[in-house]
Amino acid sequence: MRAAIVGSTGYGGVELIRLLQAHPYVDITSVISSSSAGAPIADGYPHLSEIRTDALDAVDVALMKEKADVVFLATPHGVAAKLVPQLLEAGLKVIDLSGDFRLRSAAEYEAWYKHAPADEAYLAKAVYGLCEVYGDRVHGADFISNPGCYPTATLLGLIPAVAAGWIDPATIIVDAKSGVSGAGRGVSLGVHYSEVNENLSAYKVNRHQHIPEIEQTLSDVAGSKIVTTFTTHLVPMTRGIMSTIYASVMGGAGARSEADFIALYRDYYKGRRFVRIRPQGKLPATKEVWGSNYCDIGLAVDARTGRVTIVSVIDNLVKGAAGQAIQNLNLMMGWDETTGLQFVPAYP
Repeated sequence: MRAAIVGSTGYGGVELIRLLQAHPYVDITSVISSSSAGAPIADGYPHLSEIRTDALDAVDVALMKEKADVVFLATPHGVAAKLVPQLLEAGLKVIDLSGDFRLRSAAEYEAWYKHAPADEAYLAKAVYGLCEVYGDRVHGADFISNPGCYPTATLLGLIPAVAAGWIDPATIIVDAKSGVSGAGRGVSLGVHYSEVNENLSAYKVNRHQHIPEIEQTLSDVAGSKIVTTFTTHLVPMTRGIMSTIYASVMGGAGARSEADFIALYRDYYKGRRFVRIRPQGKLPATKEVWGSNYCDIGLAVDARTGRVTIVSVIDNLVKGAAGQAIQNLNLMMGWDETTGLQFVPAYP
């Protein structure tokens, strides 16, 4: 299958190149950048000098139609909203890694993302590609909206308990932390080395754009409106997300044991190769999924307080972006969802 990547000079686009290079059914036939068209990608990423020797293409739908079967959009918010209708009308399959089609409500998108929303017909057409939950919907689809990195870690950590009715949704609190690559490659004071190094900071408190995405999906699963407290933090590391989630167990202290929760999660994700549930007494760390498409989840129940703590970790550039996009492509095409993604985390 011929693939084009739009936004090839961002971290998500470069990660797509790295991963697709090993995919047995995909050839990257076009790498595209609006800012660096005509230049070799190795000018910005010398580590790709032996992999990609061609020049970056400009954003041109006619050229993409000629050169590709599927287009990955690793673009800033607001760009995909304009490109997707043209790409779909040209008969191309599309996997969008931006947030432009994750929310079904145009008004909600505009309120949280501060961009003009996409046409509502295309918002309705997009399939939300959280693979382990909506994989059946992805199969055979032409247009996938890839989930955000924070929502991927958070939702995979919460959905089994919410779906089973084992936690009180009104008590959910999410304490999430990300490495600096989650902010992209753009230069700003907030990701300056001197500001980030030896520092831990909360940001976008009560206004992070991933909040409505998380609440929309949890509400779908629960069948009723769910709102959450979701706080993000920036930590001085390159890759990784940890969502530490707290919620009260329905029935109170003693109603469900740690072993009960672990059994529930293992049953929910049975057969899904990229979610690994830790044994009792073991919690995951971001280093243990680095460079991989895994989401590792650990659970701890406090019999004294009647609360469960759920720890969910991913690599934000792989399971939180490029890896899940490729997993979605695999499901779209009816291939084994692990194709091209069967590698172990890099450690240490």
